[in-house]
Amino acid sequence: MASLTGGSYPPSLDKPHELERLVQTAKDWAIANGLAVRPPPASAGNDEEGMLATMAPVTLFPSPFPKSCFEEAKAVQTQYNELYARISRDEEFLGHLVQQVAGGDDFIDSLWKVHLRVKEEGYVQNLTLGLFRSDYMVHQDGNKLQIKQVEFNTIASSFGGLSSRTSLLHKYLAKTEYPLLGNPIPPSSLELPENRSTEGLAAGLAAAFHAYGKSAYGYPTCVLFLVQDGERNVFDQRHLEYAVQNAGGDEPIPVFRLPFSQVLAHTQLAPSSQRRELLYRPPHNPALAFEVAVAYLRAGYGPGDYPTSAAWDARYQLERSNAITCPSVLTQLAGMKKVQQELATAPESGGEPPALRRFLPDSSDASALAAIHRTFTNIYPLDASPAGLAARAIATDPSQCLRYVMKPQREGGGNNVYKSAIPQRLSTIPEEHWGSYILMELITPPPATNTILRGNGQVEQGGVICELGVYGTCLWDRETGKVVHNEEGGYLLRTKGDQSEEGGVAAGYGCMDSVRLV
Repeated sequence: MASLTGGSYPPSLDKPHELERLVQTAKDWAIANGLAVRPPPASAGNDEEGMLATMAPVTLFPSPFPKSCFEEAKAVQTQYNELYARISRDEEFLGHLVQQVAGGDDFIDSLWKVHLRVKEEGYVQNLTLGLFRSDYMVHQDGNKLQIKQVEFNTIASSFGGLSSRTSLLHKYLAKTEYPLLGNPIPPSSLELPENRSTEGLAAGLAAAFHAYGKSAYGYPTCVLFLVQDGERNVFDQRHLEYAVQNAGGDEPIPVFRLPFSQVLAHTQLAPSSQRRELLYRPPHNPALAFEVAVAYLRAGYGPGDYPTSAAWDARYQLERSNAITCPSVLTQLAGMKKVQQELATAPESGGEPPALRRFLPDSSDASALAAIHRTFTNIYPLDASPAGLAARAIATDPSQCLRYVMKPQREGGGNNVYKSAIPQRLSTIPEEHWGSYILMELITPPPATNTILRGNGQVEQGGVICELGVYGTCLWDRETGKVVHNEEGGYLLRTKGDQSEEGGVAAGYGCMDSVRLV
């Protein structure tokens, strides 16, 4: 299997003084430029005031990535944006899939019940915002390299703020440090694409803010970031906040942060208003009141964010309000792995997946359908359908399961079950609940090497696997289907050691990286 890296790139950094200099330069640049996270509680000591920061884990060199695959992933993003906007509007389709997985997934069932509660009284806000990220790996089949989708994220698509800074770090090192190595790298030999992920995501939030319009009651309008308690990835979010504020020009857009656990304490629906405007009173000055134009969820994507019924009441209040939610409950449900599986599963006779054709039915959609279809890998249900029964036979076979990963309907790292662990995990799950999982054939990337610098200063050299995420922003009308805003919004490259199965940076598996086009 041909390697993406070879020869003298990336340098091995065998000389201790070279490695030490490069590590120290990267550390200082990262902290000086906000490529950072809060330290874990165990290493933060008595940092009760939240004063400490540590660099985010990064590679010391940009990883080679096939140019054709990179360009294909970026080019198809706006088509993916519109596809998922259409999926979120198809209640019948989503409801059918929810029924298939809800028996084994209380979280999905609870999200659906929030939608039904709001539907019963009527939605008041037709606009919906999606800040999406489509994740890919390069699959090598012989000498052919193809981009294949790992998953599509519809909620809390993170690291846009740190991704653009990782690109800037590598560009800085390319100018100042790489040429000085014993095995120098001329800057002209590196094709490092621009990455405006921070600005791209901020543009989507600003578009929704402006589309909301002015308050009918004369309140100033704002964007509300809803975050997790004890959020360590705060600087990633802050970079995005600052970019949203700056998108207002001479009149900065008001942006506030609020823990999701405090939604009911600091927001309320405007009394005696049929529009149910969402009012926010900042805890530091409750005399002030802002009307929330956009509620951007960087929390609420997993069961851990809903420890009590009050948390579900908070999500219900957001969903039934006039604020443009990012995402709405239906848009979040559109990100189920079951949706991805349905879109990718073709009939036994071959041809296009019927679910994909459902959302791209017209001749004008033909190019989008073909472009999206090319990115699919083999994904199967684990239900009692003929395809599901065939997949169950694979998943329970000790040899066949080694080429697969089993996924629940979850966002964030650490949830998937890989290879030989699949049969044992299935044995602990009631068979009637197997349908709440999907089975995906593993993508086989070409070999690559790099040097990873962890936040604790540990250096790891060796084989790596890269995962490309392409951001997209989309604002649409849930009633008419009209798309108001649709843009590709930059990229994220996450890299992990080739012995690691999970790749989430926040979950502690992967690290930040950037692309060197080859």
